[in-house]
Amino acid sequence: MEKMIINPTVFTPKVILDHEERFLEFGGESRPQDVREFYGSIFEWMDDFSERLMNSEDNSKPVIVNFNFNYFNSGSAKCILDICKILAKLRSREIDASARWHYIKGDDDMLEAGREIARIVNLPFQFIESEKR
Repeated sequence: MEKMIINPTVFTPKVILDHEERFLEFGGESRPQDVREFYGSIFEWMDDFSERLMNSEDNSKPVIVNFNFNYFNSGSAKCILDICKILAKLRSREIDASARWHYIKGDDDMLEAGREIARIVNLPFQFIESEKR
């Protein structure tokens, strides 16, 4: 399994998926023209990663995902929710997984989007406020 890094564009987020460190990061703008095409390879990686974790003898290291979006469209919101559902499934198998939701102070819409996702999935969320990106 390889580490996946996708550099950001005007329409797509920065993505870092590191299986060795069990660290995932999504940030920037997410409004690709074809959401399923963009997130398709990410879901393939996540499925492979999940399968490996569920079959691993050593699950002492937690899985942490950082969401640090400036903006995402409704199609991307569904994909973000699906990513969180994959992580929640890991938690149901007693693998430590959690999310960190970053937002800029005063960006109540982004904070509420994170809270809404957290309400839907069984995954611990930490909300991290910053002054600026």
